[in-house]
Parts: sequence; structure tokens; C-alpha cells
Amino acid sequence: MAHVRLTTASFLVLGVIDKLGEASPYDVKTEAARTVAPFWSVPHAQVYAQCDRLLEAGLLTQVRQESGRNRRVLALTRDGRAALREWLDDPEFVPVEARERGILKLWFGGHPEVLAPVQLGEHEKTLADYEELARSVGELLTSGQREALEFGIRYERMMVDFWQWVQHRDERD
Repeated sequence: MAHVRLTTASFLVLGVIDKLGEASPYDVKTEAARTVAPFWSVPHAQVYAQCDRLLEAGLLTQVRQESGRNRRVLALTRDGRAALREWLDDPEFVPVEARERGILKLWFGGHPEVLAPVQLGEHEKTLADYEELARSVGELLTSGQREALEFGIRYERMMVDFWQWVQHRDERD
């Protein structure tokens, strides 16, 4: 097995393939977009590159499906499963890296009266989507998936509160 430095994107790929049992790189990309993208996005090209790196490192195995488009299907090897388990069991704290474009614009002098209504509306929409998801399929989620969804709900509530606060800046000054 070749030694490779594993990143969060590596573990995202391992985790998605583990949940699906086996998957093509396209399946990984699609499933990641469907499930974890709200709290952890990864560029599509990076998914394909990670699949290749993990395959080369012996953490994934590949089978070519002859039917159809000769697509490759990946599965975790014993080493891949062990690496994923070790990462899942590691309690290391890594600070959150917030990447809110609206906040960056405020920092550099963006106009709150222009930014706040749009940001507020988008965060309210996302919050409503997450709350609907919790109502409609919340009981079908694993506890970890439900907790991640709850994080999204709480985050969006916080962002709604923040942008309402920004919107009422004149009342504070």
C-alpha cells in the first residue's frame, strides 16, 4: 500500500462509498451533492482525484462493469475501512472555517442595506428547506444524519438572526 496523506475530502469519499457499499466516482459526486453538500462541499474534480488517489493507496478497490459504459465501481478495502474507522474515532478538534460571502463583503465595506435583504431571504429559504426535510424524513435518518441536519437548522437560524441584526443597524447606531 502506498502512503498517502488523507484529507477531509479523502474521508468524505471513503464515507460515501462505505454508506453506498460500492460506487462509481460519479455516484460519489452525486451522493455527496445530495447529502453532505450543505455542510461540506467538495468540488466535483476533487472527488474524481480523491478516488484515484485512494485507489492508488490501496484504500479502494476497483471493478470495471462491462455492461453499459464500462464504468468503474469502487469499494473500500480492509485498509480503507480501517482508515475510515480510525478517522471517525479521532476526537481531534478542527476550528470551523466559515466561508460566508456576505460576511466577507460586509468586512470590505459592502452596503448592509443591499446585502442584508438578499442574505436574509436566502437563509430563511434554506432554513425552511431544512425544517421541511426534518419533518418529512427526519425519522428515517440515522442519529448522526439527524444531528447534522439539526446543525444546519441551528446554523441557518443563527444566520437569519444575524442578518436581521445587520438589517436593523440604523436602530442600533
